[in-house]
Amino acid sequence: MITSETTSLWVAYGDSGVVGTIRKGDDGYTVTMAGASSSVGTYPTMDAAKGALNSHQRPGSGWPQFREH
Repeated sequence: MITSETTSLWVAYGDSGVVGTIRKGDDGYTVTMAGASSSVGTYPTMDAAKGALNSHQRPGSGWPQFREH
């Protein structure tokens, strides 16, 4: 049996450029910070993933803009 995973990608942009990504897969929304070799985690909702990405930014960073690609 062949399976395919539908994936959507959002890129998070901060004041100085790309800060991370959120990738939607069958298991949820996976957050990866820019330059990281592994993900922060997988979350059940987009809002939870956005919050996780924001909380892993440098202290004092503003809320990033999310753009779907």
